[in-house]
Amino acid sequence: MIPDDYGVGIGWRPEIAGFVAELPGLRFVEVVAESVPATGPPPPALAALRDRGVAVVPHGVRLSLGGAEPVEPARVSHFARVAELLDAPLASEHIAFVRAGGVEAGHLLPLPRTREAVDAVVANVTRVQAELTVPLALEPIAALFDWPDDELDEAQFLGEILDRTGALLLLDIANVYANAHNRGTDPLDLLDRLPLDRIGYVHVAGGAAHDGIYHDTHTDPVPDAVLELVAELSARHRPPALLLERDGHYPPAAALRAELDAIAAASGHPRVT
Repeated sequence: MIPDDYGVGIGWRPEIAGFVAELPGLRFVEVVAESVPATGPPPPALAALRDRGVAVVPHGVRLSLGGAEPVEPARVSHFARVAELLDAPLASEHIAFVRAGGVEAGHLLPLPRTREAVDAVVANVTRVQAELTVPLALEPIAALFDWPDDELDEAQFLGEILDRTGALLLLDIANVYANAHNRGTDPLDLLDRLPLDRIGYVHVAGGAAHDGIYHDTHTDPVPDAVLELVAELSARHRPPALLLERDGHYPPAAALRAELDAIAAASGHPRVT
């Protein structure tokens, strides 16, 4: 499990570094692992956060854990070294693939929910865990389509991967909402079947619907429906930490503070603003 109750955090991005630095109650942030050099001291802004006791969690986006090919050793070494450099309590990556046959997709792509795919993810996660010195949390992604001939539903697929790897779950509650909206399913059904006691932390992000499809944009406000899911999740098993993800179209500071306060209110954690 994540070794502390970190409450509400925010994804650290250079564009909002000044805002993040001034949050008085902040106890954790997340940074894109590939954006941090693996040698030398941590970037000054992240070092300053660490100096005041804020945990920094590296979040990988390029390992391609779901690829049929083994994860690239150099990428794994970088990921592990960044976690050590930041003295991180854990690190995280996606259950997805980003390359195949030498072709880079440039995006997180969904896996077919088959036993063969489970085996591929487990093998790659095991390779990462062999070098990583902190717990690894795995994040299921938002997907605009499902592959045909799935053998497992989402809860079964995630459960098998978590059980066989011993990894934590990074649950993106906005992804839960997006997938349920686009599949026409009830997001609470998935929450009721996931191992909520395995949650390391939770992502909360905004999105927008176009032509009936909900897109997990990370550039729009967090909708009320996602905050309601935060409350439903917290009523079942309050996560130790929840993190606001924002990756562009940054709003004024007052709007970001309001989103952080809304996540705190929905989850029952203290405000960090």
